[in-house]
Amino acid sequence: MTVKQRNALDWAKLACDTLMNQYEPVKLPPADRWHYHQGVFLCGMHDVWEQTDEQKYFEYFKEYVDKLVDEEGNFYFARSELDAIQPGLLLLPLYNETKDEKYKVAAAKLRNLLNTLNKTKEGGFWHKDKYPYQMWLDGLYMAGPFTIQYGQMFGEPELTDLVMEQERLMRKNTKKENGLYYHGYDESKQTPWSTEKGHAPEVWGRALGWYSMVTANFIEMLPEDHPKRDELKQVVHELIDALIKFQDEKTGLWYQVVDKAGEADNYLESSCSCLFTYAIAKAVNKGYVDKSYWTYAEKAFQGLIENKVEVDDKGNFHLHDICIGTSIGTYDYYVHRETSTNDLHGVGAFILASVQLAIGSENKE
Repeated sequence: MTVKQRNALDWAKLACDTLMNQYEPVKLPPADRWHYHQGVFLCGMHDVWEQTDEQKYFEYFKEYVDKLVDEEGNFYFARSELDAIQPGLLLLPLYNETKDEKYKVAAAKLRNLLNTLNKTKEGGFWHKDKYPYQMWLDGLYMAGPFTIQYGQMFGEPELTDLVMEQERLMRKNTKKENGLYYHGYDESKQTPWSTEKGHAPEVWGRALGWYSMVTANFIEMLPEDHPKRDELKQVVHELIDALIKFQDEKTGLWYQVVDKAGEADNYLESSCSCLFTYAIAKAVNKGYVDKSYWTYAEKAFQGLIENKVEVDDKGNFHLHDICIGTSIGTYDYYVHRETSTNDLHGVGAFILASVQLAIGSENKE
């Protein structure tokens, strides 16, 4: 199949299949760990399974979980950070499909982190214990969707309002005048990077990508009469309007430091471009923005295929220019972070975006 013959769902499947052929599930990097890198990729695979009903995708992410979670629901995970909660998004569909109690027990352990994680004075969860008094945009995606879904499945609807309060605090403390959001903030203002107001000094692409994706996802998770639904629709619309102003005209992609395109060493980064593509496509698919915005998502997806994706002579998928895991820092820190190929941050985001493009294409037919 040539590049031009592949549709968006074909691209998602190719990305999944390439890594499935390369790694047994538990050896996805970092190997033998309950970790959000694998969680993001496998959440993308879950979406592919839902679209295709191909059982191999379900069995693959199930095997990842089953190699780490024992029959009593015990497993090793970091207990001091929001990141550990994200792969819990795999436990919930596995419980729905199998009704195996071990998945429910494991999910409860992640939910109970919310009782012990440290908080800012305003009530926001620290991103990790080693980053005291810091909230990061990333954390809303790492813990938010799981927390809401867990509460809905197991009779704790108040968890929805807990997550909505975390979103409110993030927005209050990180929104920039141009409509974008800084990477995070330090309530204590003790970090070398914190500004006078305590927020990060830059708009880092992937962190904003997590925020754009998760706010688009939150809306459909809320009850129809929830007062936050309309507010979040406005948040998503305003953020997308801001994002398209910084979309590269030639390629349709976005920069590592989103709003500093012309500065030295800045570059078009793949994972954030995927996440913004997802957010725009999802917002169109759900009617949060009108259909005219679809062209921005299509342009970005095409830009990824033409500029960042390579298919080798063996038919394997490679996504280039993915920034590795990154803390909060200054401009130079972000633009000089190492990049890699097929890092799960990027491949997972690519698959998630591809599925949204596929859903939108079906809706247009």
